[in-house]
Amino acid sequence: MNFKPSKVFYGWWIVGACFLIAMYTSGALFHGFTAIFKPITNEFGWSYTQISFAQSIRGLEVSLVAPLVGILVDRWGPRKLIFGGVCITSIGLLLLSRTNSLSVFYIAAVLTAIGMSSSGTWVTMAAVGSWFRRKMGLATGIMVCGYGAGGFLVPVMVKLIDTYEWRTTMVILAIGILIIGLPLSLMVRHKPEQYGYLPDGELPSTTIPEVEVAAIPDPKADTEVKRALKSRVFWHLTLALTPQFIAIGAVITHVMPYLSSLGITRSVSGLVAMAIPLMSISGRFGFGWLSDKFDKRRLSADALAILALGLLCFEYIPAGGTWLLVPAIIFLGIGYGGNIPIMALLVREYFGRNKFGTIIGFVWGILMLGNVTGPPISGWVFDNWGNYQGIWLAFAGLTAIGIFIMLNTPTVKAWSRKTDRTP
Repeated sequence: MNFKPSKVFYGWWIVGACFLIAMYTSGALFHGFTAIFKPITNEFGWSYTQISFAQSIRGLEVSLVAPLVGILVDRWGPRKLIFGGVCITSIGLLLLSRTNSLSVFYIAAVLTAIGMSSSGTWVTMAAVGSWFRRKMGLATGIMVCGYGAGGFLVPVMVKLIDTYEWRTTMVILAIGILIIGLPLSLMVRHKPEQYGYLPDGELPSTTIPEVEVAAIPDPKADTEVKRALKSRVFWHLTLALTPQFIAIGAVITHVMPYLSSLGITRSVSGLVAMAIPLMSISGRFGFGWLSDKFDKRRLSADALAILALGLLCFEYIPAGGTWLLVPAIIFLGIGYGGNIPIMALLVREYFGRNKFGTIIGFVWGILMLGNVTGPPISGWVFDNWGNYQGIWLAFAGLTAIGIFIMLNTPTVKAWSRKTDRTP
């Protein structure tokens, strides 16, 4: 089946579909989780550590499933996975609405994690990555802005919970993801070559200028998965970015409880929880655009440095005043958002396109281990000391280590020369 050539390259329709899927799933399942924190605590009396552990279960599930999903993306294409993931996520949200015990709460977390694994970031990145080469930074940057735009759902969820309570809100979200996600999943296609296109919308008969040909990676140079997983570069990238996932998982999960512990109202806390992912849109798009022009390693290190500044502002709100919320929102959002597209672009730059879905799945699986540790550690700190002081400072220190590791990652040219000599 071939698509008729049109003025709009079909890859951009895939970017749009993935943007909307990302917006809804991230808003309902990631950014919005902080909105049900207090209502669940009030109803069941569970500790912050117990509730945060649901996010850890979700992160652990995702980290285990992501490599498998990455392999399936390369074999089956993203459409089937996204379709199935939407259905499973809906079931998980419905079960969450029927929670009557901690075990049911955790089972619902597992189901939503499986759903997110099948329709999450690495799947949509693989879908977009197959359709672009020269414009991959821009396309990926636009698509991952959807995960930041999910912040718009946080105040909506707060309002729904305050009006209908949290159980009914989960049912509404479950129905909504089916209505929105299923039709959009059918728009997603695997590789442009299957439909008579080349990446970036070039037709097979199109002559590409010699200057541009040099910028297109040779498919023959694509690195095999086993070789990639054993490489120094792979572990540099994952270890450098893991502190970000530890920190931001904790921030997103605990932002409303943290601000409430400082005496800030629930409505204002909800706006802050919305503002951080929305601010990340500028980081996602801006760093995605810049990555087509500058060294991606240094851009990644810059994003980590900005994130560390945000964590420091977050830490010193009690001592410095609530005005620090403004720079905290700006730095946290831009820093955390900036590395999302760059992560995928670095994987593509070092390891090629043929096995991109598989390799990004392994990368994401390791990074999600950070989400396993961040939220419960923060919850444990609050349960034992009655506040969050010190935890954000510790996360800033970890992020500084990530900066050092990223800056010491070999350049693409240096690594390519080394791998060329490898038998």
